[in-house]
Amino acid sequence: MIHSPLSSQPLFFVGPVPIGAQVLTTWAIIALAFLFARWLTRRLSPQPGRLQVLAELFLTVLQNQIRDTVRVDPAPYVPLIGSLFLFILCANLSSLAPGVEAPTAHIETDAALALIVFCAIVVFGIRSRGAIGYLKSFADPSWIMVPLNLVEAVTRTFSLMVRLFGNMMSGAFVIGIVLSLAGLFVPIPFMALDLLVGVIQAYIFSVLTLVFIGAAIGDEAPHPQAIPTDAIDTHKENA
Repeated sequence: MIHSPLSSQPLFFVGPVPIGAQVLTTWAIIALAFLFARWLTRRLSPQPGRLQVLAELFLTVLQNQIRDTVRVDPAPYVPLIGSLFLFILCANLSSLAPGVEAPTAHIETDAALALIVFCAIVVFGIRSRGAIGYLKSFADPSWIMVPLNLVEAVTRTFSLMVRLFGNMMSGAFVIGIVLSLAGLFVPIPFMALDLLVGVIQAYIFSVLTLVFIGAAIGDEAPHPQAIPTDAIDTHKENA
């Protein structure tokens, strides 16, 4: 029996809520990421080991990417963008484990991620412009554009969901077909391609989220270059 890729088979129920395999995989990724982060942060040292160096390198690259894309202080955006990238990356690559299907190959997971992005855009937009200023941004460049701008705010996050779901579901679908027709070792090149696609899709999702946040905060957020040098010197003298 062939099941629709838009549906999932529940393994058990928590009250009326069905829990599928992709939900368990998501919980496992979150739990392992939390435990690994706790373990790594408790082992920080002035003389870093390989894992700490990799973590610091990732943080530096992430901060530079945010600064180059949004042109603001990256600190408020690091937790969201870093978490999205690492979760989507781990979720995409989880399909390489035997018997595990990538949660991002299910539209429910991608819809939840898109909803998080949509809410984050609103929160950062209001935090930067204020509630009135953020609402006024939908009237840019004129009030006649309000309906179109409102539709765009929804459809651009919807496109994130569709793009991630389409790429990951199609990859899993192709590997499943080749595996059933050609045997165990033939799909290995397709799995390598799926690995590359998983990394690229995690990066694209994170960068597009940054672009949408940048559009929401506009020019209201202080740019790092806008901080006067004499103000920094005065602060150092006072310190």
